[in-house]
Amino acid sequence: MAELFGRRYPKKAKDSVALRAPEMKGNDTNVPYAAYIHPSNADSGAYGGMSFVVFPVEEGPCLVGLVIGTQGLAPDEGILGRPGHARKLNAIAKWLNHEFGGGNQVAWAKQDPTRVDIDVPESIRQGWSSYSRVFGRYGRVLYALYKPSADRQATTSAVAALLDLMFEERGHSPMKEFEAESDGIQSAWFSQLMPKTDENQVVDLLNNRRFVVLQGPPGTGKTRMARQILAGRYAGFGRSIQFHPGTTYENFIGGLAPVHGAEDGGGALGFRFAPKPGFLIEAAAQAAQAAEKNAPYLLHIDEINRADLGKILGEAIYLFESKQESRREIDLPYDFGAPFHGRLHLPENLHVLGTMNSSDRSIAILDVAVRRRFAFLSLWPSLSVVEEHGCALTQHAYKDLVSIFVEHAPDEALALVPGHSYFLDKDEAQARVSLRTSLAPLLDEYLAQGYVSGFAESIRGYMQWLESL
Repeated sequence: MAELFGRRYPKKAKDSVALRAPEMKGNDTNVPYAAYIHPSNADSGAYGGMSFVVFPVEEGPCLVGLVIGTQGLAPDEGILGRPGHARKLNAIAKWLNHEFGGGNQVAWAKQDPTRVDIDVPESIRQGWSSYSRVFGRYGRVLYALYKPSADRQATTSAVAALLDLMFEERGHSPMKEFEAESDGIQSAWFSQLMPKTDENQVVDLLNNRRFVVLQGPPGTGKTRMARQILAGRYAGFGRSIQFHPGTTYENFIGGLAPVHGAEDGGGALGFRFAPKPGFLIEAAAQAAQAAEKNAPYLLHIDEINRADLGKILGEAIYLFESKQESRREIDLPYDFGAPFHGRLHLPENLHVLGTMNSSDRSIAILDVAVRRRFAFLSLWPSLSVVEEHGCALTQHAYKDLVSIFVEHAPDEALALVPGHSYFLDKDEAQARVSLRTSLAPLLDEYLAQGYVSGFAESIRGYMQWLESL
């Protein structure tokens, strides 16, 4: 450890932990370990709180990870119970598996570290059998693990990520000469926390699944990306529509609509009801025409969850199946004329892209039947966009607000973190106005609706800072 990280942290960081490496002898039930524990613990016996532990075994390399002392959560209950601690460790585990796993699981993190009643999963126990004695003795208090391999760089990166996080939770950062390396590691695993989604990913998914929903917090550019995809990648073959609480089956599929009698030879004052195709039938007809030019067609539905999609689709939900063994058709309630008349199918070149604001909870939630038929992608706020288009003030405001959500928001509230579009002013004077008049009202609404009740004081403190600008 000294060879790898001896100069990485300042002396005061080293003073925030104590080394525990008890000598094990003459007892086969003992599980040897070396740990950095909270210095308030006694010199021997059971300890409590967060610890970084190395477990040596004879059958393979040491197992490393974060562990709760068998004495309990104290004195680190505030750290261990904060959503951000578990969230970051899950992101680190995902990054390590993706970057260094090579198709195998090399890292694992518990969803909630405080659940010391939950053991290490059976899949980990079986796959990592070399550490069976460790799991048997400490399985319930292990909450973030990395299994080293022959790849020394992978192990160094994994241990650095875990140590950096542990010391950060204690209020210490790496020394200046290690900042760039530490920031690079943090950026790598943070990309698993709020992964980037680009146009290529959306288009690839549309080509593969046909029916896609792009979801995310307000201000992340979902509608903008959808319109760019329609104009660019689909060369304008398609249309955009918007759902709202008043959207009906008749609007989307089709129904009867009043027609003046004069239009079909009737009296000037008379009218009748005639079948009128809705957005989906019209899009299907236009897609059929585009197919003659070997062109895909995109129907973009903005705010797709602002209406009850299950009711709006009706029997047409049967058509939304990306992998069809044979062409699916449904009988329509009326004859809507060419090309489908009374029987509708969706041409294979018809793609549907819905955009959905994850912060709008006053509207219908997509039911399971609908969700099964659509592929979902999330569009998260992007620091790189703020760095490119914003100023020093907006970058500071963005980082502070994202940090509050990452650290304190439960999973359902993390999807509410405001997007980068609130932080794109180049001029600092204009940025102050925009933050107070656009961002602050959104956060005020979150508070009023109780969306951020679990960390309301942190949001209020941030809003007070906005008011001081």
